[in-house]
Amino acid sequence: MSLGEILDVDLRCRDNNLAHHTGEIDRERLIVRRGQPFVISVPWSESALHENSLALVLHLGKRDEVVIRVEKGGHNKDGWWFKQEGRHGEVLLTLHSPADAIIGHYRLDVLMTSPSGHVLEKKENINFHLLYNPWCKDDAVYIPDEKLVQEYIMNENGIIYVGTSDYIHSRHWHFGQFEDNVMDICFEILDNSNDALRNSEKDLKQRWDPVYVGRIISAMVNSNGDRGVLVGRWQEPYSDGVSPSKWTSSVPILQKWSNGRARPVKYGQCWVYAAVACTVLRCLGIPTRHITNFASAHDTDGNLSVDFLFNEKMESLDSRGRSDSSWNFHCWVESWMKRQDLPQGNDGWQVLDPTPQELSDGEFCCGPCPVTAIKEGNLGVKYDAPFIFAEVNADIIHWIVRRDGQRQKIRVSQDSIGVNISTKSVFSNSREDVTSHYKYPEGSKKEREVYEKAGRRGREPSTDRTKPGKMQMTIKHAKPVFGSDFDVIVELKNDGGVQAEARLTMLAKAVTYNCLNRGEFERQTKNVSVPPHKVHKEVLRVRYADYAKCVSEHHVVKVMALLETQGENEPDMAVAKIPLSLPELLVPSKAVVHQAVTGSISFTNPLPVPLRRGVFTVEGAGLVSPTEVKMNGEIGPGQKVCVKLTFTPARAGMRKLLVDFDSDHLQDVKGAATLIVGQYF
Repeated sequence: MSLGEILDVDLRCRDNNLAHHTGEIDRERLIVRRGQPFVISVPWSESALHENSLALVLHLGKRDEVVIRVEKGGHNKDGWWFKQEGRHGEVLLTLHSPADAIIGHYRLDVLMTSPSGHVLEKKENINFHLLYNPWCKDDAVYIPDEKLVQEYIMNENGIIYVGTSDYIHSRHWHFGQFEDNVMDICFEILDNSNDALRNSEKDLKQRWDPVYVGRIISAMVNSNGDRGVLVGRWQEPYSDGVSPSKWTSSVPILQKWSNGRARPVKYGQCWVYAAVACTVLRCLGIPTRHITNFASAHDTDGNLSVDFLFNEKMESLDSRGRSDSSWNFHCWVESWMKRQDLPQGNDGWQVLDPTPQELSDGEFCCGPCPVTAIKEGNLGVKYDAPFIFAEVNADIIHWIVRRDGQRQKIRVSQDSIGVNISTKSVFSNSREDVTSHYKYPEGSKKEREVYEKAGRRGREPSTDRTKPGKMQMTIKHAKPVFGSDFDVIVELKNDGGVQAEARLTMLAKAVTYNCLNRGEFERQTKNVSVPPHKVHKEVLRVRYADYAKCVSEHHVVKVMALLETQGENEPDMAVAKIPLSLPELLVPSKAVVHQAVTGSISFTNPLPVPLRRGVFTVEGAGLVSPTEVKMNGEIGPGQKVCVKLTFTPARAGMRKLLVDFDSDHLQDVKGAATLIVGQYF
């Protein structure tokens, strides 16, 4: 055999990638999944095949931290083996990887050796990538339903749920796990982790384990304490970066981080952190879904209660410098995997939360934690079960701190935390409620047992506002649109047999979605008389001219009411968080691959003021790269504008077109359309 006969190794990338469900990532590079064989071919004459043999060696790491010999015809200690078959001047090599192989960027050496073992020739550094395999029954990430694999691995588009538990809004997101260079960036993220930088060999050898990799990704999506992807900021200004609400895709975030040589990207908030983690985990082959927990508790002291302290003027107090909080919503991801490090019963969905909130073993990460452990109150299970349990189960307690320093408990709520836990349905773009995966029904015997098992011997008794003679207070409101004035009604019901005299304080303030105070803009205090068995209503008028001065980009107004009734020792408090809805953009819905399509984007200004410096940003994987369309002049109050956009789809199939509108007084208005792009022949 002459020198050079085996230099043209054919990796059969297209056939292998198609068989391994990686063709969407790349068709020119070999990308395969562990536990599933793949075939490469080597040119070889009949005589060379008879006289000599082939040997295969794998390398992992920049400095060959891991070297694996691939044994012929049988398993070695590392589980890799191959078989060869001669055919028409070539040898077909079928490589078998174990279902627990290390994922990563491999370099393969093909060696031709003589009967005496002498290396006659070799081809070095044949590159390929190995990913997790949710189609393989022996892989820890195996998920037995093809519909679930298609959604949680293959779907590049998703829906993120935001707002409040009463008014849930959907936000379309492009995960883009198969976009150009995203896979390489995912491995770049792993290579920049603290674990990898401390000991690259130890880190590489642990990458077989999705529990380990999931934990690394949870730490690396945020940049707290490492070379992670995103910097968090929870309120303006965002002038030196991008507002979290502006993002509609993980791809530009990952690209910006990589192009900046691991310099963190500004800025993220919880849904952005979770969306980027979802992209990375799906790309690596771990089935993952985006989760929203409405009314999510952040319990800083681990007592399974969220304590809110106010003075007698209803001004918030934080005597500890770091207070509990209840977020309108909080997002994390669930990833599907076996927990071989835990007792039976802990496989399946695992919570991973990349938003930096609390340290876990010295890193700002959270999870993976079995969802089943949260439901059963098994808080000794790693990782971070007590914190996650509190997020969906904590009590809310409101206190008034009197002038003499005495605290008075005014309201306890056991059922307002962990509501309408949501994810996108596998079967459509509708919302799936997964609350029952995390907790038993509120107030049930089983729920109380779990709560006591989790560490509270008895819950704080809920404040009973239904006793005869008690005044009952509720806050009611419509679904207001940002830019409008609207009324909030505080309803007082007297169930007693005598007239009630009370003092009612109502206030409205702007808050962020995680309840950072942006400023109070309305307050009223009134003395009210409510006849027996009657209902009295007080109206608080909320005006755009007032809330526009302090409202955050989340467009949330918080209304609080304090009722102090003569003859009763305990005041009553009611709270409502009111999201202000934004208008929707209308976009086109039909296209054909490789044929130009012109769509119309419509928008109506809902504000009582003109909008200036308006700009539409349009993007969609396989449709159009991020494109800005700027408006000339201003958009008057109530004025409708239409802009035309022409683009040529590059990929057939179901695609998402995402639109964002920004101006001086109104930002981050979203629109989305599903385009069925037909194949053009």
